[in-house]
Amino acid sequence: MPSKIYFASDFHLGMDGELNSAERERIIVSWLNEIEKDASEIYLLGDMFDFWFEYKKAVPRGFIRLLGKLAQLSDKGIKLHFFPGNHDMWIFDYLPAELKLEMHREPVIKEIQGKKFYIAHGDGLGPGDTGYKIIKKIFANPLCRFLFRWIHPDIGIRLAEYLSLQGRIRPEEIIFMGEEKERLVVHAKNILKLQHIDYFIFGHRHIPVKLTIGNGSTFFYLGDWISNFTYAVFDGNTVEQRKYYP
Repeated sequence: MPSKIYFASDFHLGMDGELNSAERERIIVSWLNEIEKDASEIYLLGDMFDFWFEYKKAVPRGFIRLLGKLAQLSDKGIKLHFFPGNHDMWIFDYLPAELKLEMHREPVIKEIQGKKFYIAHGDGLGPGDTGYKIIKKIFANPLCRFLFRWIHPDIGIRLAEYLSLQGRIRPEEIIFMGEEKERLVVHAKNILKLQHIDYFIFGHRHIPVKLTIGNGSTFFYLGDWISNFTYAVFDGNTVEQRKYYP
């Protein structure tokens, strides 16, 4: 019986990196083909796309291989979870309906096979980063979404792609800054003051990291599928971080 739970984040499809978006999409689908045999659930922790916006009658073109594979996995009975990231927060009801994605717009704390997990994309959590937190509230505002929908898709999507490019993390920023300076590590330690968590799992930072924090708690940054191709898997006993080699 399928029994493993997989976690991945930050595909950023639509953005070219060391490999172009289409090449990376094929690698991601290859990984999904490989884990299909033993996956019971898959958690996608945000920024699946470098940009996404659902108009009433239109969505961004592309990503057919990934979306088709996710639909196949869902039809097979594999539970799919999605946490919108800062690049694809404007996923509304189209993908959840088509792919039967369970959407999580806030961090989730849940017990899985006797272990307590704290799962989130990670943007806007932890101390500081006030400017982004204000921008996130503006983008999440229904009026803002309504007004953007009135921009023609050819213009709106091009504009959003430009803004996404301007807000992209620079390579020199993708380094681990130490436990005291990493907002999400500080956030996790504050959560531990209130309750025990066995595993903290975050996306967003694009760096694969595993840390022991507190008493028996493990912290993960999942990395990305731009240059790292890393993910995590829970086998019912422990969470292991892995790299996919196509």
